[in-house]
Amino acid sequence: MFTEFLKIWKKKSLTAETLGQALKMLMKTREMFVESMWSLRESDTGELRLDIYQHDKTINKLERDIRKKLMTHLMISDKSEVISALTLTSVVNDVERIGDYTKNIADLAILHKKTLHAANFEETVVSIEKRVKDFFDWTIKAFPESDKELARQVIQQYKDVSCDSAILTNTLVKGECQLNISDAVTLALYARFLKRVAAHLFNICTSIVNPFHRIGFKEKNNEINN
Repeated sequence: MFTEFLKIWKKKSLTAETLGQALKMLMKTREMFVESMWSLRESDTGELRLDIYQHDKTINKLERDIRKKLMTHLMISDKSEVISALTLTSVVNDVERIGDYTKNIADLAILHKKTLHAANFEETVVSIEKRVKDFFDWTIKAFPESDKELARQVIQQYKDVSCDSAILTNTLVKGECQLNISDAVTLALYARFLKRVAAHLFNICTSIVNPFHRIGFKEKNNEINN
């Protein structure tokens, strides 16, 4: 249903604007994510080349504006569009949460300052980082066009990212590592934040392939075949 309304909404000035704003939010969170990751993992000073906190304020303002526009639209439109409006509201909420988690990563970078090295976990961390960045790129492409196949790539690969992040976090919490306390705590939190960013991107992609009541869940087999 959301796929069909995307096609209709693009022809309406008000809703086309909200879709554009939602995509802008998503692209800004990607910028925030890449910058916060660079600061934590590559900078030796904890510096931020991008004003993450101003970006976060912009994202929050866009979310409020989208909600307001959707409410205005629904007051003058066919009630059959309610589900699509609720879906878009769910999407922008996920984007806002991504912004919060990338801000958390930036906070880690500021506190830790020195480049975070993962020692014997480095290969795992780099793999998780790459996949989450891929999720961003695929979601940004899939959302405006309601590309189900691209969205399914995120959905299908999310479980592995979630599992790898959880195993890394659990290992660090149990003290089964040779890292100092500061690095171990920072890396455990970082792995957790990466998992949550991936989870919200997963949620957005499920809104592309699922009916409203199944947003945040994998597709059923009969839905995949439709």
